[in-house]
Amino acid sequence: MLEEKILNDYKEAMKSRDSIKSSVLSFLRAEMMNTALAKKKDKLDDNDVISVVRKQVKARQDSIEQFTQGNRLDLAEKEKKELEVLKMYLPQELPAEDIKKIIEEVVLALGAQGMKDMGKVMKEITAKVCGKADGKLVSDLVRESLSKPPKA
Repeated sequence: MLEEKILNDYKEAMKSRDSIKSSVLSFLRAEMMNTALAKKKDKLDDNDVISVVRKQVKARQDSIEQFTQGNRLDLAEKEKKELEVLKMYLPQELPAEDIKKIIEEVVLALGAQGMKDMGKVMKEITAKVCGKADGKLVSDLVRESLSKPPKA
């Protein structure tokens, strides 16, 4: 399980005195505990852990952008190192071409006609890609696919 791997990596980082990795994993473990408490579970399944990691990745990316705009490159560099640690726990992302193929299959299977069917299409695709693609990218690709006129 991913939760156990994170715990073991945290212990290793503490032993090797890797301050960045240990602080990132410590904070990540705290977020996982908060999520488990909110869901009233003892342990999180891998999908829940991945969603917690994704939230942390997104927060780091936003911070990097803000620090870069604020000309605080030292802090942006620190966030980039933390981001690299977090990305180790995410599954390999699907390339955009594969996502487009999945979207085409789902649109055909559901008989989606336009933007009014976006919710149904997104629900199906989210279940299929299951954490292996960025939600914003998927949403943009679905929107692009559904806004095209149907092929005659």
